[in-house]
Amino acid sequence: MMGTYPTKILLASDGSEEAKEAARHAVELAAITRSELHVVHVGLISQWVHPDTLSPAQYQQLKNEAQKRLDDEVRDIEQAGGTIARAHVRMGRVDGEVIRLAEELGAGLVVIGSKGMGAIERILLGNDAESIVRHAPCPVLVVRKT
Repeated sequence: MMGTYPTKILLASDGSEEAKEAARHAVELAAITRSELHVVHVGLISQWVHPDTLSPAQYQQLKNEAQKRLDDEVRDIEQAGGTIARAHVRMGRVDGEVIRLAEELGAGLVVIGSKGMGAIERILLGNDAESIVRHAPCPVLVVRKT
């Protein structure tokens, strides 16, 4: 980190409206701090399905879908004037993959969108944003759609 500003920002995006709002903030922060902006999209493999139980064709189909979503997200960010250092597609649980990539990159900030689930939804579904905030190796900016 240079002073208190990050040199690498990791935007975790899932294509949702909340993620698009987070992208706007990440692009602005990257420009102001002259930080590299990295974008990750995690192709979700259900926590109830072990990746080894998927056929290679099924796994590749899921990965191709994740790559297409990432490509769409990158295109939208670039059309809005953002500059992306690198786009990353990962497969697995969202929270674990975002945290691992932040560690690998040496990110100084992770930016994520949040749907703002209630307590019951968090208990039943889990909350990737909450897990990332608790376990990330750096500060996390959680953006809610206004």
